[in-house]
Amino acid sequence: MTHRIAGARPLTVGIDVGGTNIRASVIDTSGEVLDTVQAPTPHSAKALEDALARSVRELCERHPIGAVGLAVAGFINGDRSTVRFAPHLPWQDTPVAQRLTERLELPVLLEHDANAAMWAEYRFGAAAGGHNVVLVAIGTGIGAALLIDGQLYRGTHGVAPELGHLQVVPQGRACPCGKRGCWERYCSGTALADTAIEMLATDPVRSVLARDVFRDPGSLTGRRVANAAQDGDPLAVRVMEDFARWLGLGLAFVSDIFDPDLVVIAGGVSSSAPLFLDEAREEYARSVTGAGHRPLARIRTTQLGEAAGMIGAADLARAALIESERKSSRVARSH
Repeated sequence: MTHRIAGARPLTVGIDVGGTNIRASVIDTSGEVLDTVQAPTPHSAKALEDALARSVRELCERHPIGAVGLAVAGFINGDRSTVRFAPHLPWQDTPVAQRLTERLELPVLLEHDANAAMWAEYRFGAAAGGHNVVLVAIGTGIGAALLIDGQLYRGTHGVAPELGHLQVVPQGRACPCGKRGCWERYCSGTALADTAIEMLATDPVRSVLARDVFRDPGSLTGRRVANAAQDGDPLAVRVMEDFARWLGLGLAFVSDIFDPDLVVIAGGVSSSAPLFLDEAREEYARSVTGAGHRPLARIRTTQLGEAAGMIGAADLARAALIESERKSSRVARSH
């Protein structure tokens, strides 16, 4: 099915496989998005693979495609061919890359979505020029990725680094992972809502947001808190201050472990960075071990936004394709 012109540097497809939607984009060698298709995420493995195949075929009809990369929120095995577990997708120990490769007759590569976003930011965005970089993607929870000397670090079993589940409060808020007090329970979009409710329980204040919470606690979202803080709502401002403190403390822990030269803040909450980033930087500078006697990591927000996962997955698939062709060429010459 491949339409790639022999000898050309290929266009590739990057797919963000989300729990609600799948977005597939054609990405060129400079990281530019040329074309995109989107579809709802089906709830069965077969239906999901059918939808992915349809999306790629539609793009192949309009562009010469050489390979496909999937950015998946889940655990990927070491050779990036199998989804071990994905909490919001119907795959478990599933050889997704092999199945799609056979259907599409194109090489398919899987990558953890945070790793894919990190790679995109390193190649084309906020992490360009970094050496040891941590990406912290703050949304419903916290996803994270680690770049060491320009190489993605995945750990022995392909699941590192799970920074969102560092325990920052012993016996703290319950986390869906089964532990309590995880960093993401205090520093995420979900945490913004939880913090607002806790603050009102101990110290009621008069504000529009407080009134809305009392009327319907279930309607509260992180986005609602951020918007209210932008408008100067006193409760929301306190919540964002608390969020900034936890972000700074968490980044201090991360710096104590990895000593990065750069941190990139990504994810949906990053769009509200003007509300918390300066305070988070100050907390980080105060809390890191050796404060005042060591260089601090630069802290930036994403440049590529929600497209980062697709761009990174596509670029990694391109690199794997080129390396495969080089190996094949060396083998052919040796004979």
